Amino acid sequence: MKKKGLLALLAAGFILASCGGKSSESTTTAEEQEVAETTENVFAVDTTSSVVKWKAFHKGDFAPRWGTLRVQTGEISVSGDAVNAGNFVIDMQSLKVDPASVTEEGKKATDLEAHLKNADFFDVENNKTAEFKITKIEDLTAPLAEGEGVKDANKMLSGNLTLLGNTLNVSFPAKIDVVNNTVTILADFTVNRAEWGIKFGTSDADPAEWMISKDIEISVDVKATK
Repeated sequence: MKKKGLLALLAAGFILASCGGKSSESTTTAEEQEVAETTENVFAVDTTSSVVKWKAFHKGDFAPRWGTLRVQTGEISVSGDAVNAGNFVIDMQSLKVDPASVTEEGKKATDLEAHLKNADFFDVENNKTAEFKITKIEDLTAPLAEGEGVKDANKMLSGNLTLLGNTLNVSFPAKIDVVNNTVTILADFTVNRAEWGIKFGTSDADPAEWMISKDIEISVDVKATK
């Protein structure tokens, strides 16, 4: 879709894509870090039950859109009874927009999916996957404020997140459990898409860029088994 056509869509309440109407103070970004070493106790990510959900907004929390991404592959390393390393790969070509989030007359979720996949945003033809590689896991000693992460978070999870070929280290609260040879990782966090170079429009002053929130809310539900 050309920019001229999209501006009309924006005026009708269009959004961005992998999220958010609000920033999360519990999420931080930094330069790429050294990846944690795996041990011999490796669990395979269950790609049928694992999912990444995203939510995005027009400026001012207007016209939210949401959907899913599929986990393509992954493994989680466990030392003793705790996760110490791991990685997973996201299939960006699997990006879906929930039709329930596209409520404007004449608008289609499939049209938005196609637009998000093109070079204006995630350019999935040249960036077929995104990756997350764990760099550090620490105990979360203080409870989170309401709305600042997943319920009952017990760890601060840090990892190198690669989007559009750019890599930054992101840290966020997570609920990580190892029970009966099953690892579960749950997390809700917010990232600023512009930090990974995901921009639409020539500058921040361009209406095509200005009208779309930079925040992307991401929910991760990853399960791995021995």
